Amino acid sequence: MKFLFDLFPVILFFIAFKVSGIYVATGVAIAATFAQIGWLLARGRKVDTMLWVSLAIIVVFGGATLLLQDETFIKWKPTVLYWLFGAVLAGSALIFRKNLIRKLMEEQISLPEPVWGRLNASWIGFFAFMGAANLIVAYSLSTDAWVNFKLFGGMGLMIAFVIAQSLLLSKYIQEDKK
Repeated sequence: MKFLFDLFPVILFFIAFKVSGIYVATGVAIAATFAQIGWLLARGRKVDTMLWVSLAIIVVFGGATLLLQDETFIKWKPTVLYWLFGAVLAGSALIFRKNLIRKLMEEQISLPEPVWGRLNASWIGFFAFMGAANLIVAYSLSTDAWVNFKLFGGMGLMIAFVIAQSLLLSKYIQEDKK
């Protein structure tokens, strides 16, 4: 359910683009992200840092798109977000010696230290790849193809990556013996 909640602005962006074009879709994505945060706050829930960062980026890049009537800015938004996530993971590991992937997942799985390092590095690489893939699609294909990639390609690649990670990590999962 959280996965669908996280995709809410992207799905609405996709629908609005198909119905009314890039500028209406951009406004819808901005409004949907505000609505997500409002929904969480109204229910007394914590808003994840990632959602606040996403809001800031969509407001800046979406706002520039609407203000300047230039779709280039909204096309850069996913790349900036992916590269920012990768930079935070890398910077945290290199500068502060903190593995944020470990911090997020250590409650669910116990891994040897070198595996945590490889897992963090693989996420950094994945985010770098996704940012580059977004730019390649944005600048080499039509806006319609980019919007399709943003929803289906991005989601498909993320699911495939998570499944591949799960398969690689499955050997470290110990079953409870009763």
